[in-house]
Amino acid sequence: MVRTPLTPEERERGERLGRLLREARGGRSMAEIAANAGISAETLRKIETGRAPTPAFFTVAALAGTLGLSMDELVGRCAPTAPSTSIAA
Repeated sequence: MVRTPLTPEERERGERLGRLLREARGGRSMAEIAANAGISAETLRKIETGRAPTPAFFTVAALAGTLGLSMDELVGRCAPTAPSTSIAA
């Protein structure tokens, strides 16, 4: 099966997710967080660095739970920012 290339927006969203997870991890080790989430440290490293910009839902959910983040917070902070459209009256 051939995967379609990611759009620039998808790559950017993956990078935002990685930054958010890295910030939430703080001083805790990558190995500790990965083990608690039930994933490999290599998978977490790829997500944090944007090399895996579209991780599986349950992987993200496990990381969010381990880091004390809600899925709503992740979505809100990783979603693309829409350009503001104001209508002059």
